[in-house]
Amino acid sequence: MDLLLDLLNSRPLVDGMERDALRDPASARRWAREHGGDGGPEELAVLRDARDALTRVARGGADPGVALAPLLDGVHRTPEFTDGRLTWRTVAPPHARLAVEAVLAWAAVEEELPGRLRPCANDACRLFLLDRSRANRARWCSMAVCGNRAKARRHYERTR
Repeated sequence: MDLLLDLLNSRPLVDGMERDALRDPASARRWAREHGGDGGPEELAVLRDARDALTRVARGGADPGVALAPLLDGVHRTPEFTDGRLTWRTVAPPHARLAVEAVLAWAAVEEELPGRLRPCANDACRLFLLDRSRANRARWCSMAVCGNRAKARRHYERTR
């Protein structure tokens, strides 16, 4: 799930300017390597496509079956027994492995925590959050940043 959030949040707005961790080749290679990839050009292109598709799906602007299916071409899962437990091994083209892991993480979130992956409620923020609270009421990617700003704005409007 960390890979999913890291990928979705790899293009934040900082001081009104987009900072895309996957745009610059050096920073993109570093990002991919930090997440277990090789940072090759094919892998980075698939990661950008996966990020765009997952962003559209998470914002409710795309059908998951249509947007994510192309990322799963050539992917299959095989059962294995490891230490007496049944596990599933995902087989994907090497350049698509990270993107496939992100899509599978999205599917796991949708199954285990439906409706909990959402964009930050701050319109000036592009980040996503995974709400793990019992009440399912988290609205901001960071209470210290976006939540505090929203509350300060509301307070200012009330007292103005």
